[in-house]
Amino acid sequence: MRHNIGVKIVFIYVNALFLIMKRVSLFVLIVIAIIAASCSGFDKLLKSRDYPLMYKEGLKYYEEGDHYRYTTIFEQLSPVYKGTAQADTIEFYLSQGYYHQGDFLLAAHYFDRFRQNYPRSSFIEEAEYMYAYCFYKSSPRPLLDQEATKNAISALSEFITRYPNSSKKAEVNTILTELRSKLVEKSYLSAKLYYDMQDYKSAITALKNSAYEFPDSEYREDILYMILESSYNLADNSVPEKRRERFQATLDEYYNLMGEFPETKYKREAERIYASSIKVVENK
Repeated sequence: MRHNIGVKIVFIYVNALFLIMKRVSLFVLIVIAIIAASCSGFDKLLKSRDYPLMYKEGLKYYEEGDHYRYTTIFEQLSPVYKGTAQADTIEFYLSQGYYHQGDFLLAAHYFDRFRQNYPRSSFIEEAEYMYAYCFYKSSPRPLLDQEATKNAISALSEFITRYPNSSKKAEVNTILTELRSKLVEKSYLSAKLYYDMQDYKSAITALKNSAYEFPDSEYREDILYMILESSYNLADNSVPEKRRERFQATLDEYYNLMGEFPETKYKREAERIYASSIKVVENK
């Protein structure tokens, strides 16, 4: 009796599963058919040469956020509508299409072309902003090359100068602060690399350059200490005729650190370096 009940339960389960799979398969087929029909209609539109209809559908796809389709349409319409009243709309939306598909450098190129060709367009302020913003979106993490970051800072600064009353002013200033911090971090990490490699002579040069270029760096205390320690290690490993001169330079770096940060977190290490260095300098 129990065996028969178990068989019936299994049969009911399998049958229910079959019906679910059948319905899912039917749904998937319907979705595929809709997509296929839609794609077929889009392909026909591209081949139609009915430019007013393509323009109308392109605007519709733009409003719907179908970035691939309106970009594809406006790519074809760009040379056709050149010199017409619709030209700036097509070029602006084409630039937007590349941006929304994540190709920020290509979008920057098109926004730049737009601002050169349509300086009186109603889209010009937005295009100027997007040109700069594309570089911001292309800015990599601090360890990598920061050319895009510098381009973004330059373009955003130019935007604020040109549109001082822009509604985006606060946002731009926030972005500029973020980008400048990234340059500060890049400079610090690049200089610190020599310190970590124990290439103390190169470290001193790189760290001093970083401190000079970014005097308000959040890493300034760390930089001044690393200069001090690098100077000490360079002196300690020098040939006899250069030791006294280099230990004197180490004392100068000690005074620099303590002058700016008298309660530095590196005070114990700094005092040890000072004590060792003063012995060499005073031992004439």
